[in-house]
Amino acid sequence: MLGCEFVLTLRPMVLAQTLSLFRRELLTEQRRRYAFFGVLLYVVATVFVSRYSFRVVREVPVWNALFWIILLFASVIAVARSFAQESSGRLLYLYTLADPRAVLFAKLLYNSLLMIVLGLTGLAVFGIVVNYPVADTPLFLLTLVLGCMGLAGTFTLISAIASKAGNNFALMSVLGFPVVLPMLLAIIRASKMAADGTGWDGAAMYLGIIIALNVIVVTLSGLLFPYLWRD
Repeated sequence: MLGCEFVLTLRPMVLAQTLSLFRRELLTEQRRRYAFFGVLLYVVATVFVSRYSFRVVREVPVWNALFWIILLFASVIAVARSFAQESSGRLLYLYTLADPRAVLFAKLLYNSLLMIVLGLTGLAVFGIVVNYPVADTPLFLLTLVLGCMGLAGTFTLISAIASKAGNNFALMSVLGFPVVLPMLLAIIRASKMAADGTGWDGAAMYLGIIIALNVIVVTLSGLLFPYLWRD
């Protein structure tokens, strides 16, 4: 009975701490706006490089692949600093103050929001500057949101692992590629079907895979991160 009561009281506490730490992430980003605008500049600059390299991208597979390559590298740049920007003193303070899952979920929420903003901005700039061949926009936007959340969740967990190895970004790249590859393949397939306008029935399987992978990443993060947090 005592264990059940502890679990029931723990959930609201973790939720409250998550929301507080999420607000802290937003305030911290406001003070470091140069980092966000730096990633945004990377996305816009890459789009313009693609425009002047390929002139007009008429083939949907090429357009789709270029778009997700840009977002993939933007997610590495944006999410890699999740734990790298935290000093050891601040991490120690958070360790004594909050539940480790609250720290992780707050960063997951913030990085997901950041990636969605970058994804929508990249889609707008890419569609205006290069081309916009998407036939089913609602399906593409849903795939974009789910894909950005998946990339953010995956690289947030890997960033936490890399931070315990001295912020070794080479380790992050090595660990990130095999983990993010299945999700990236499902995202590309679903967005390709949205661009072709083949309908929701064809993309439903890939959307289900993306959602399942997102759930797996969040679950594994919640299970593994407390052990990383203690080291």
